Amino acid sequence: MEKSHTVYSTRTKIIRPLLTLFLVIVAAFTLYPLIYIILGSFKENAELLRGGTKLLPEKFILDNYKEAWEKANFARYTINSIIISVGIMTVTLISTSMAGYVFARKNFRGKELLYSLFVAFMFVNVGSVTLRPLFELAVKVKMNTSFISIILIGAGTGQATYIFLVRGYMNTIAKELDEAAKIDGCTFFQIYYMIILPLLKPILATTGLLSFRAGWNEYIMPLVFTMSNEKMRPLTVGVTMLKNSGDGTAAWNLMFAGAAISIIPIVIIYLFTSKYFMSGMTSGAVKG
Repeated sequence: MEKSHTVYSTRTKIIRPLLTLFLVIVAAFTLYPLIYIILGSFKENAELLRGGTKLLPEKFILDNYKEAWEKANFARYTINSIIISVGIMTVTLISTSMAGYVFARKNFRGKELLYSLFVAFMFVNVGSVTLRPLFELAVKVKMNTSFISIILIGAGTGQATYIFLVRGYMNTIAKELDEAAKIDGCTFFQIYYMIILPLLKPILATTGLLSFRAGWNEYIMPLVFTMSNEKMRPLTVGVTMLKNSGDGTAAWNLMFAGAAISIIPIVIIYLFTSKYFMSGMTSGAVKG
């Protein structure tokens, strides 16, 4: 017994430093592009055009942010991004919380088949293949001139993953709560609204953050849907436009400054929701 414990301790001492080293390397590769963009936003454009892997700027240029804000209609783009992201998050939270509750608690014909199809689509990303038919459909029903089409399409693309997470979390909630509420005279919807919904806060925070981030980072769809209307462009589209605002050369310094500005809201939201995010991911993923 003592020998096996010694072998286990020795193995742990070897594996733990290797695992730590691996995680440090992964973190470095993950953070490097972000650090490069933030530090690059303080560089002169000529220094960026020369390339190289040097992170620290030769000279810190704070005017990049001022110029980027003034050249692009960042105030309008920020409002547009907030409208799109909050809209996608709201639709996602309402639909996925209801769907997850129904899949976990309601028995109906074809339930398992339908849920299996939802889970299967988690691994399918048709991406831009469906963009043209969706745009043509939006034009047909005259929804291409508002944010509604972007919000509905954006919310629909992530439903499978979020339903999977909510249903998994629902399975950790005791069914005795439902039975007690039924005895008290609650309907199926009243149980969802009054009993279950307050208990879903951790997984809804996770779903809300992921859907908000997806809406905030969406680029191709808003680019296509706002080509004829500059006032509807979100930050992701507006930032790329900064690249072409230089005097004959690509204005990478302004684009980097714009990208750094667009990152701030996501970081702030994550700081406030990280506690719920982590608990929701662990609880919802274990019992899917």
